[in-house]
Amino acid sequence: MAAAKGNNYAGKSKQWTMAIERALEQRSKTRAQAMDELAAKLLSLCDEGDLSALRELGDRLEGKPSQQIDLGNANNEPFKIIAAATDESL
Repeated sequence: MAAAKGNNYAGKSKQWTMAIERALEQRSKTRAQAMDELAAKLLSLCDEGDLSALRELGDRLEGKPSQQIDLGNANNEPFKIIAAATDESL
């Protein structure tokens, strides 16, 4: 389903991306140069054993691991879908 006319929610989510793009342009002569400098910094942090940098590198190279969702309960019973009550059924 398409968004309503005049909906600009998608543009709001790009504000952080646009700020990063502007900062990259200001750091070096080219965007590629700035990205190369940041990649080198990430690898330096990995060499120092920075756990968050190592995690980021792994996520960038191999993708984030899938997340397990346990829908069971304390008694290990299977998850059951129960229809919500309506005003008419009350």
